[in-house]
Amino acid sequence: MTYNNIVYICHREIQITLKDMRMRTTFQNQKSIRVLPCLLLFFLGACNGNSGQATTADDDSKGGVTALPPEQIPTVTTEVLKKQEFTHELISNGKVGARRQADLRFETSEVIAHVYVKNGERVRQGERLAELDKFKLTQQLRQADDALLKAKLDLKDVLIGQGYAADDSANVPRETMKIAQVKSGYAQALSQYELARRALEHATLIAPFDGVVANLFGKPYNLSNTNDVFCTVIATGAMEADFTVLENELSFLRPGDRVEVRPYAGSESFAGTVSEINPLVETDGMVKVKAAVDGRGKLFSGMNVRVSVRRDMGRQLVIPKTAVVLRSGRQVVFTLHDGKAMWNYVQTGLENATQCVVSDRSQNGAGEGLSEGDTVIVTGNLNLAHEAAVRIKN
Repeated sequence: MTYNNIVYICHREIQITLKDMRMRTTFQNQKSIRVLPCLLLFFLGACNGNSGQATTADDDSKGGVTALPPEQIPTVTTEVLKKQEFTHELISNGKVGARRQADLRFETSEVIAHVYVKNGERVRQGERLAELDKFKLTQQLRQADDALLKAKLDLKDVLIGQGYAADDSANVPRETMKIAQVKSGYAQALSQYELARRALEHATLIAPFDGVVANLFGKPYNLSNTNDVFCTVIATGAMEADFTVLENELSFLRPGDRVEVRPYAGSESFAGTVSEINPLVETDGMVKVKAAVDGRGKLFSGMNVRVSVRRDMGRQLVIPKTAVVLRSGRQVVFTLHDGKAMWNYVQTGLENATQCVVSDRSQNGAGEGLSEGDTVIVTGNLNLAHEAAVRIKN
């Protein structure tokens, strides 16, 4: 039965019902009941018609959708695709250490007289850090000096006894002079004097280079311990970042490549270069790399950092990472054509934090990809379908 026949029958039945309303109540109710099947058939026919239209609209191999009202058309942003210089980026985690670091300790065990610096204080090369009580060391040096003077007199007596002039040591044979120095005790006295003088000189700790004082825990009026480090001086200007990369990433890494180091404890970044690559692959497939970094006095040894190694890879077709979406497990990029989003299968290559290289359709053997000059949809593309109407955001 056709749709027109159903409508005609329903109309006729309604007229009959109105005509018989003047009849008895029982008869009127029976006639009214006959309208219900007709109305039910009418609505079923309408639903079947709508279902057929929905099936037709969904029949799209690339996810096409029905036309939307103007206010529901998705808004996107676009970018014209062109070749540009691409910088490949490797991301790794590492630690920062000082390239110059000195652990300083006293050479003699004496009472600490003065501590001139504190932890975190910047010092200059040659600046005093701490000092021992020098009384005992000074007396030892004087005793060694007296012993050396006596040994010199004994040496002259030995040389005179062998027929040489006391003040003409230049004419004494080398072997004869050596025997005379040992016999007179001069050699031992000279050694004791040098040791006493060195002990007195090293009773004061001096900064070996410009840096920052760390691990200083000694206090005045306490006995120094020759086995313990009194303090550490760290040159914070010249720092070094230790990190690892995968062995399959070594082909993208060369000494001299640019490095950006960003501590997790702050937002400021520091520039550097790859200084050395250890030519050994660890058991876990990682390779150790070092980078020289200018810390500008703001990096601390042992800091955890994020290391970004950058290397220029020449001119490539580059798109933002946000332009790539997944459809059925494959990478898809939408391009704009006549106000519609067009579906394009692509393959991505090298990438950095925000961009990636996309396959070039013009290359031989490339059956998919993009071409220079395409208008690529970079945002608002998550729920797009093939040939969906879009509008560009101003």
